[in-house]
Amino acid sequence: MARNKESLVLLIEVGPSMHGVLPEVEKVCCLLAEKKLIYGKYDEVGVVAFGTADTKNDLTVEVGGYENVTVLRDIKVVDGALVDVLHQLPRGSACGDFLDAVVVGMDMMIKKYKETNKGKKRLCLITNAVTPTRLPYEGTKEDQVKTVAAQMMAHGMKMDCVVVRAQKDWDVDKKIVEENDFLLGLLSHKSSSKVYVGNATSLLGALRTRNITPVTTYRGEFELSSIMKIKVWVYKKTCEEKFPTLKKYSDKAPPTDKFASHEIKVDYEYRSIGDPNRVVPPEQRIKGYRYGPQVVPISSAEWEAVKFKPEKGLKLLGFTDASNIMRHYYMKDVNLFIAEPGNTKAILAISALARAMKEMNKVAIVRCVWRQGQTNVVIGVLTPNVSANDNVPDSFYFNVLPFAEDVREFQFPSFSNLPSSMQPNEQQQEAADKLVQMLDLAPADREEVLPPDLTPNPALERFYRSLELRSKDPSANIPQIDETLKRITEPNPELLHQNTAVIEEFCRSFELKENPKLKKSSRRIREKPTGSSEEGEGVAAAGQAMDAAEYTSQVKVEQLGDSNTVQEFEAMMSRRDSPDWVRKAFQSMKDKIYSLVEDSVEGDTYQKILECLVALRRGCICKQEPEQFNDFLRHLNKFCHERHLDSLSDFLASNNVMLISKSEEPESNVPDTEARVLPLKNEP
Repeated sequence: MARNKESLVLLIEVGPSMHGVLPEVEKVCCLLAEKKLIYGKYDEVGVVAFGTADTKNDLTVEVGGYENVTVLRDIKVVDGALVDVLHQLPRGSACGDFLDAVVVGMDMMIKKYKETNKGKKRLCLITNAVTPTRLPYEGTKEDQVKTVAAQMMAHGMKMDCVVVRAQKDWDVDKKIVEENDFLLGLLSHKSSSKVYVGNATSLLGALRTRNITPVTTYRGEFELSSIMKIKVWVYKKTCEEKFPTLKKYSDKAPPTDKFASHEIKVDYEYRSIGDPNRVVPPEQRIKGYRYGPQVVPISSAEWEAVKFKPEKGLKLLGFTDASNIMRHYYMKDVNLFIAEPGNTKAILAISALARAMKEMNKVAIVRCVWRQGQTNVVIGVLTPNVSANDNVPDSFYFNVLPFAEDVREFQFPSFSNLPSSMQPNEQQQEAADKLVQMLDLAPADREEVLPPDLTPNPALERFYRSLELRSKDPSANIPQIDETLKRITEPNPELLHQNTAVIEEFCRSFELKENPKLKKSSRRIREKPTGSSEEGEGVAAAGQAMDAAEYTSQVKVEQLGDSNTVQEFEAMMSRRDSPDWVRKAFQSMKDKIYSLVEDSVEGDTYQKILECLVALRRGCICKQEPEQFNDFLRHLNKFCHERHLDSLSDFLASNNVMLISKSEEPESNVPDTEARVLPLKNEP
């Protein structure tokens, strides 16, 4: 067998107790076959069903026994026929004995590959383990299971066991279930794995449909200091599974050519702009980088000289409190650091370090260069992973940390700084608590829903199914998303129906208003062009204002004009491509107001000034910059007094334009009493 070639025998119980979940079993087994056709087309798969009415296996003929076990497919290279077999599993009428099925599967492996244990040989048992197993001719069931496990190890076999317990109340003997769980535990003690699933979604993720060989990212020394180094291996712990790569295919090869690769080779030619007929050879081409208006040419030799080439290795930079590393700092995939296998000193050193960090609630900051010739340095954090199993050594989880250039800073106001009128009351908070509790995916009294280890990617699963259909019929339509996969992407409709009262209470606790988008030419008329009212409602919007979100979607504002000053100010503040736009918007509005004051003739710009002041005040409250407005209003009052524009001061005072008080914005230093009695006319 080739190094990456796997031999697999599926052992599937089809007895009466499994009839309810067999459709889901068929789906997951077909998915396994479809993935192997893509990623492991040389793998070999056999299928055994137990609990069938008939019996068909070699051991029954050779030694007798092993009844109700049927070999549906001998071990052969995967093909489309395998998918057809798994699509139509028989519905048996007898009780299934999983021990008999395991022995039949082992016999198939041994006869197929003789004494060799090269490659990867795996049995996959799918059962609910609720029916009794037969008594052996000699010894006890426990002795039989131990013998089977020893033979599996001797022949280099492993076994995955998926126990499907979808229903809570079975009319079965609990002693039988407990005995079967004990026997399966003996089988999975050394060379096997066992997982229990309670629903169809978990079943899709429980069966290991793709065998990925673990490959180390790094093997070498972890340098704590110049005199202290630990041998470590680094593996991928999580890595995003992507869609298979689409390849160009040519149908020009003769149909009779069985060895045609149907590959397409792509070649590029570079031609001169001045002479399109002249091909530019590689030695006359050079890459360049834009630097302002010019292009800086850099040859391959220069680029190699410019590259940063650090030495391969892992170095400890220091320790810090775990609370200092925010969750949103984690980037890319997660790696697992383990001590070099078989190196006792390294295992002890890693274990001691991990336990000390766990006890002190510390994490380690390390510098990583995974391979020689790598052109970048990675800074990451090591989080201790203290094992609860005595047979599994302690380790570390590694996450890449961002550099300053990788961090995206956006300015958002804090909800905790908003006035009490804009924060939820007790009734609203209680309604929200009930909603969260209702949708808890991991309640204490029930099985966790959508655990990551058992939840497949619905997009990938649907792709594999579509590919299988297209392989048989190129004109087949894209299938509808499976109901099992819908449970991953959509809320549970039964749960929502059962908790309708909780959802309605949450909706009643919050006033929801539709916010329709307006056209660019539309306007919204505010009723009150005044500032703060007697009841302290704050300064209302003045004049006519266009919806800022709609305006922003139409144009990126870089400076304030004369016709739509307020709208452009709001649009400039809402830009997210740079944090400097808020500061620029404030300054531009202040300059615009000063300009309007200087250009005023007999108060013709007073209304425009009021609109701009109201917009600036509202923006300063929104961005938690009250002193920006307060300082400006004081300076504006002084500016008007110096130019004998007391009429403007009177106009603003009559419209209740005032400083931003501490009750409106906690960051303000102005008490409510001082904000209401601002001496607009008598500023020194």
